[in-house]
Amino acid sequence: MKAIPVLAGPTGSGKTLLALRLGEELPLEVVSADATMVYRGLDIGTDKPSPEERQRVPHHLVDILEPSEALSVVRWVELAEAAIADILARGKVPLVVGGTGYYIRALSQGLPTLPPPDPEVQEALRRELEERGLEALVAELSRVSPEDALRVNRNPRRLVRALEVVRRTGTPPARFPLRPPRFAYRKLVLWPERTWLFPKLEERARCQFARGLVEEVKRLLERYPAMPTALQAIGYKEVVGYLQGAYSLEEALARDIRAVKAYAKRQYTWFRHEPGDVTYLPRGGEEAYRGFRDWLDLHFGL
Repeated sequence: MKAIPVLAGPTGSGKTLLALRLGEELPLEVVSADATMVYRGLDIGTDKPSPEERQRVPHHLVDILEPSEALSVVRWVELAEAAIADILARGKVPLVVGGTGYYIRALSQGLPTLPPPDPEVQEALRRELEERGLEALVAELSRVSPEDALRVNRNPRRLVRALEVVRRTGTPPARFPLRPPRFAYRKLVLWPERTWLFPKLEERARCQFARGLVEEVKRLLERYPAMPTALQAIGYKEVVGYLQGAYSLEEALARDIRAVKAYAKRQYTWFRHEPGDVTYLPRGGEEAYRGFRDWLDLHFGL
């Protein structure tokens, strides 16, 4: 079986635009590997393709959950593999696109054979999280498994699960054996210079605020006042702090910009060690389009 193409890279590097542009030229359908685009209503802060764009280029695993719902990496891989199989069966080419590195790693390398969750241990860890704070538990995980700490990406739900496994078994999730993936993958990672990317991240954050991110978060909080995990995403949690009176709108924007740059740095670190058949494309903009187009032609005959 031919390998499945994957387009990855740090946030803001142009993955979505490239996928839309190539999807209009080639028989591609996008399988989104983005942990926030799965949620309905999180549109502006995720730079989600519009419904019109998704009509022109089919996207899978976008708008599949309410923000109050959780999505484990195991379930995401199941959904992604089902989408890939469906696309292949219809004679189209699935293109996995996203920057959520642990989704792509689990899909392409296989899922760790972890023990089932223990609700009692997880509940104790959630209480500990409230008492000791996020930083203390992130530091604990970092000491035993920097790879898992990077994968968790400060997400409280994933942090609790990782520490639950560590405390129960003495082994971090990253060291468990993997089950074989269902498909083979070939990856292209966008790798623009940070001096090119970071000004674009700042401009994107300002545009998101101008386009109505605050209003979007207000609507979400009205529907989901309990602040589900989805509203901890970058951009959303910073606006929530502003709406709760913790700081000014200007400070919310500044925090958003700092957070998205820090996230991009973590993505560079993660994807620098991406296993498997990986090509790095150190360009952005039109050069990235030509490089990606040539790569698809070379390896997939598209």
